[in-house]
Amino acid sequence: MADNKEPVTIKKYANRRLYNTGTSTYVTLEDLAVMVKNGEDFVVYDAKSGEDITRSVLAQIIFEQENKEGQSLLPIAFLRQLIRFYGDSMQMMVPHFLEQSMSTLTSQQGKFREQMEKAFGGVGGFGPMEDQVRRNMEMFEKTFAMFTPPFARNKTSEAAPDKPSSASSGSDMDELKRQLDEMQKRLDRMGGKE
Repeated sequence: MADNKEPVTIKKYANRRLYNTGTSTYVTLEDLAVMVKNGEDFVVYDAKSGEDITRSVLAQIIFEQENKEGQSLLPIAFLRQLIRFYGDSMQMMVPHFLEQSMSTLTSQQGKFREQMEKAFGGVGGFGPMEDQVRRNMEMFEKTFAMFTPPFARNKTSEAAPDKPSSASSGSDMDELKRQLDEMQKRLDRMGGKE
């Protein structure tokens, strides 16, 4: 979007509906959030009074985003400190400081992503970490298998018949007894009871 382009006008009506005059459609806060993410500039006016309420609508969007599971960006300590600045002698400096901080973060964003990719490798930036997670899962599965009775492991790999016959249930019992005997022998060897 070009910097010299006029911002889209959004009108907020008494019924709290938002109307995009550029597209002649009603929009939601989520739609406005998408516009912000896409770099589209807009101003919001109260339809009745004509008052510019862009700041409060943007604050509403932030509030909505913060309430989504796993979406919060603002740490509680930051929010508390921000509230403390209201009415403080430093209040006039806070907006400029926050604006500069966000500008710096935005300009450094590319470098930060590049450093993350170098640190973690891979296209997605997390190749070695993914490999480590995969190895940990394999180790966990092997450890878990050691504590799973052998007959349970054999059962999961075989397809279970719909109705077991009495002959197959008898052979299952024999197999179970054999496996229990093997486990007892192993335990005896481990305990030095041979």
